[in-house]
Amino acid sequence: MKISDIKNKISAGALDSALKCECSVSEDKILSERERYINAADKFKEIYGETDGVRIFSVGGRSEISGNHTDHNHGRVIAASVNLDILAVAVPTDDSTVRIKSEGFPEDVVDEKLCAATSAELFYTSKSIIAGMQRAFLDAGYKIGGFNAYTVSNVLKGSGLSSSAAFEVMVGNILNYLYNDGNVSNTEIAKMAQFAENKYFGKPCGLMDQTACAVGGFIAIDFEDPASPVIESIDFDMTKAGYSLCIVNTGGNHADLNEDYASVPSEMKSVAQIFGRDVLRGITSDELITRAADIRTKAGDRAFLRAMHFTAENERVAAQADALRQGDIDAFFDGVRNSGNSSFKYLQNVYTTKNVAEQGLSLALCITENYLAEKRAACRVHGGGFAGTIQAFIPIADTDEYKSLMDSVFGKGACYALSIRRAGAIELKL
Repeated sequence: MKISDIKNKISAGALDSALKCECSVSEDKILSERERYINAADKFKEIYGETDGVRIFSVGGRSEISGNHTDHNHGRVIAASVNLDILAVAVPTDDSTVRIKSEGFPEDVVDEKLCAATSAELFYTSKSIIAGMQRAFLDAGYKIGGFNAYTVSNVLKGSGLSSSAAFEVMVGNILNYLYNDGNVSNTEIAKMAQFAENKYFGKPCGLMDQTACAVGGFIAIDFEDPASPVIESIDFDMTKAGYSLCIVNTGGNHADLNEDYASVPSEMKSVAQIFGRDVLRGITSDELITRAADIRTKAGDRAFLRAMHFTAENERVAAQADALRQGDIDAFFDGVRNSGNSSFKYLQNVYTTKNVAEQGLSLALCITENYLAEKRAACRVHGGGFAGTIQAFIPIADTDEYKSLMDSVFGKGACYALSIRRAGAIELKL
């Protein structure tokens, strides 16, 4: 299909049903989404010309719902795809070169030969992600080929919604539909994206972000065997239940926090080593308490507290997943509140001790808890912590008021009201 035909069809509403049903776009946002897709098509034509065979793809961002700092010790998590996405207008080419122009960034040009081996020179670049995804497809026995693509993302960086994972999955999504007839499962694409980030991008990461972006909806993931995590979709409609998922960006400074983030898994694992294990999974709270004196001496008090957080949080995730399956929103919210309480007191990732005067997350949680005091709702720290964002499940009827309150404290646009996106990585058919 040519760009001119795509624009005409989008203008006539040909994408509306998919945007509502698959991407969870609300009725009042449909016209703006049409314009967003049409603008992307125009930009594609401006860069790559009026060519035939053009197709459209979408991958959502993700939110961590429960399981704060559990995956790296082989624990459980709940995550969900959200209705902010990266969209791509793409066309296959006759050569082996991938060209991706992302809005606001220089064009990436990656020849197939680049994927033959990792290169430290490409670490931390989007080119390395593209090459890594090509390599992963080849290693799995799938086809790859060249394509031109223009991408636009409203998955905001620094929001804890995983814009990088969405990009990784998008590259795999395009390769899947252009060259493999859509036969590669989204779970496989997520694992390939993790491979690309670990081996080609140069960043060790778990599988939660990529899986949530790729699979869509609510998902429970058990990393007891990280090589073969158990991934289960949970059929629960948060919007139908009457709630928005609000993410509040407190604007905290992420600089110099690497040591804070690294200390969490390393301290947890230092406790595991006292038990002769590599990770905490399989160690109970009772076992930790029995050896508390030994742990204090060998690993320190904070390590003990973080280990206690892990054991409780891992069980909490399982209970919250059950609550969602049963449609028990009150039990789920109890888990959200308890997770937030444990994260603040035991995990201790709500603010950094390097700058105790700056406690944006603490402030956001304080104001939110005060606002929700008489409401059936809940909040907690979101993602890695120390700076960044909190999440709050807010009754839809109160969402505008809550957004205004948080924006008045943290700046206009600080609060994003989201829905859980039903679909994962998809091609949007016209």
